[in-house]
Amino acid sequence: MRVSMIVNGEQRQDEVEDRLLLVHYLREVAGLTGTHVGCESSLCGACTVLLDGRAVKSCTLLAVQASGRRLVTVEGLAQNGRLHPLQEGFWEEHGLQCGFCTPGMIMAAHDLLSRMKHPSEAEIRRGLEGNLCRCTGYQHIVKAIEYAAQRL
Repeated sequence: MRVSMIVNGEQRQDEVEDRLLLVHYLREVAGLTGTHVGCESSLCGACTVLLDGRAVKSCTLLAVQASGRRLVTVEGLAQNGRLHPLQEGFWEEHGLQCGFCTPGMIMAAHDLLSRMKHPSEAEIRRGLEGNLCRCTGYQHIVKAIEYAAQRL
């Protein structure tokens, strides 16, 4: 089946199998490996991307379901060689350790900050409930998002 979508601002058209998951489309067809495959059951959030501006778990959607829509992956956040404030925040506030969950955390936080300009710590933690990190106690991740909120 032919899919057509805008990924990180660029129009794409590709021939895919009907059953291809969006996460595999992004990684294997589009070559965007920042989106990670974790649990493949929507529990961990490592595969989180923005679909029409809202955070979705790309392991639970088919690529054909994204046809005609706009996708943004973690690679699409940086502009003109400058990191997005969320990416910068994760760097400055040590919000990453192994980095596996980081792209999904950043995309979930992007969705949160698009709806809520200055969330409280509790609101940030609630906003990240669908994303798991096995390395941290989340404190630095929360600080990274607070850092970004001050710069957006």
